Amino acid sequence: MIAADRRVIVAGGGPVGLLTALGLASAGVPVLLLEQEPALTIDLRAGSYHPPTLEAMAPYGITARMHERGIPVRYWSIRDRHNSDWIARWDLGLLADLTPYPYRLHLEQHQLTPIILDLLAAQPLAEVRFGARFTGVTQDGDGVRVTYERSGETVVADGAYLVGADGGRSAVRKAIAMPFEGYTWPERFFVMSTAFDFETRGYTKNAYIADPDEWVTLFQMPGDGVHPYWRIVIPTDTDTPEEAIAAPARVHAWLQDFEPRDEPYEILYSSFYRVHQRVAASFRHGRVLLAGDAAHLNNPLGAFGLNSGIQDAANLIPKLAAVCRGEASEQVLDVYDRQRRTATIEFVQANSIRNKKTLEERDPAVRKARFEELVRTANTPELARAYLINSSMIAAARRAAEVA
Repeated sequence: MIAADRRVIVAGGGPVGLLTALGLASAGVPVLLLEQEPALTIDLRAGSYHPPTLEAMAPYGITARMHERGIPVRYWSIRDRHNSDWIARWDLGLLADLTPYPYRLHLEQHQLTPIILDLLAAQPLAEVRFGARFTGVTQDGDGVRVTYERSGETVVADGAYLVGADGGRSAVRKAIAMPFEGYTWPERFFVMSTAFDFETRGYTKNAYIADPDEWVTLFQMPGDGVHPYWRIVIPTDTDTPEEAIAAPARVHAWLQDFEPRDEPYEILYSSFYRVHQRVAASFRHGRVLLAGDAAHLNNPLGAFGLNSGIQDAANLIPKLAAVCRGEASEQVLDVYDRQRRTATIEFVQANSIRNKKTLEERDPAVRKARFEELVRTANTPELARAYLINSSMIAAARRAAEVA
């Protein structure tokens, strides 16, 4: 291996991998990005961005371009499905003195990745290879040697470091035998979408609806920028075949039961996915770093998954760039591990688990007490502000910065 080779190899062409590559190339570090799919993929799950995430992407021009089509969501709510008095409505405008983005921005993940790829393509130090499936890595004191398959051939690439941002089934994480501690939730999550505007029924553009039998989440998404639609997520059992749950007649019946209307609903798409709560034992193994879903997974209640992955990248970029430029020792990469694992465990994991338990709580007395507290908090500005600092991930970013 060549000790002077400063190139970083990034596995994974999702938002986290693309941002990591863009940030490093912008900082003067050569980058090779490998994505096993032949082109950018379409992910129909993530799409709600918190203020610190928008701040993290703003220096690269990403956030400004996201606003060309994205939907700013200042107000969101938590409500009970059967008791109209139990509704807590949150105003992110209370954070206007803390962030230039006092709102969530809704934009589908598959509309974010082309923005980052376009900016990455303008970087002379960046190379992107699609259809390149990572197969292995070895490392020594000088660098890493990565193997990948492309067009039926095995290719070897040398670099200084490898960043695994290749998703929850990360081949990089498996290659370094990094434990992925945690568990899988028993239910499947079912995603459906419709063009019907639920705001006309009193829902905020982002709403969490509690129900001990079947909670619901609603997100308005921009679509083509002219015809927004609503994404709906509900839990389903794993015994019923997916094709039965997703049958058009059954989906139509569910929507009419949820919000009856005279006209039929237009169903745009539906899909399933399993949900996990897992964190890698370490985000660093020598010259191999993990970020995003490769490093941690959580349930989507709170919109923390993609956000925390982007914040991983924002934390890692300046540290790894400084190491590659010879301006910092490798020990700063251990700081990345400590900072991001702390934020992941203390905030992302804890809050997403608590959110899920709140929505599915079965004990009537506990449900009543929790909603009374939520409503009181939402209606008391100083309490609401503290709640929003936590739920918007500002507190998580602050906590990470405290870790040395």
